[in-house]
Amino acid sequence: MEKTSTNDALLINGRKFSSRFMIGTGKFSNPQLMAEAIKASESEMVTVALRRIDLDKEKPNSNLTDFIDCQKILLLPNTSGAADAEQAVRLAQISRSSGMSDWIKLEIHPDPNHLLPDPIETLKATEILVKDGFTVFPYINADPVLAKRLEEAGAATVMPLAAPIGTNKGLQTKDMIEIIIEQAQIPVVVDAGLGAPSHAAAAMEMGADACLINTAIATASDPLKIAEAFAMAIRAGRMAFKAGLSSMSSQAQPTSPLTAFLD
Repeated sequence: MEKTSTNDALLINGRKFSSRFMIGTGKFSNPQLMAEAIKASESEMVTVALRRIDLDKEKPNSNLTDFIDCQKILLLPNTSGAADAEQAVRLAQISRSSGMSDWIKLEIHPDPNHLLPDPIETLKATEILVKDGFTVFPYINADPVLAKRLEEAGAATVMPLAAPIGTNKGLQTKDMIEIIIEQAQIPVVVDAGLGAPSHAAAAMEMGADACLINTAIATASDPLKIAEAFAMAIRAGRMAFKAGLSSMSSQAQPTSPLTAFLD
């Protein structure tokens, strides 16, 4: 599966995205603010927890999805809250049967304190969902071996965490993410823990294909400005990666010849 197309659009399972910024919908103070932040981010893919959606659609404007323009934005339902593969698969199947996308962000974190993804159950659920025709985005620890196994199982992307969900600590798993990026033949989306635009820029400079941000935007004093700043940082990081960053040196390197022209 290709990682990018010739015009540098992000390509996932045959669909092109001009933005490499994915945004989550949790923790916003109200749905209207969420919608405005999504617009400011220029994101084309938005994640939303299935447990927060009224799949029966009984009341107008009762759903987060009522505030998202699904003609322009791909809604990526996620299985947040699932404790094992069985629960995650059931959530995905309920989502699809209700008319939502068969693209699914797979989240399985049985520990409520640290919300770390379960690698065994995630691989198991990915294998089941891929065989059932889903386009699977598995959220994982920054584990290069697991990332490769998920790619072999047919995952559309891998989504390693930079730090635990909601911590805003930045690239705590940088070394492992670099290995995942080096080995992957599918897009690598850095997800969870990115707390500042500089964190996202650094992830993109490493060669990540996209970033997913939620808490750092939703809990900011000005979510719209932060969303815009993250968008700019992600574009800048991608541009720097494509341009080719200069290598580091252990010694100072003169920028001009040290000639003795005054002698």
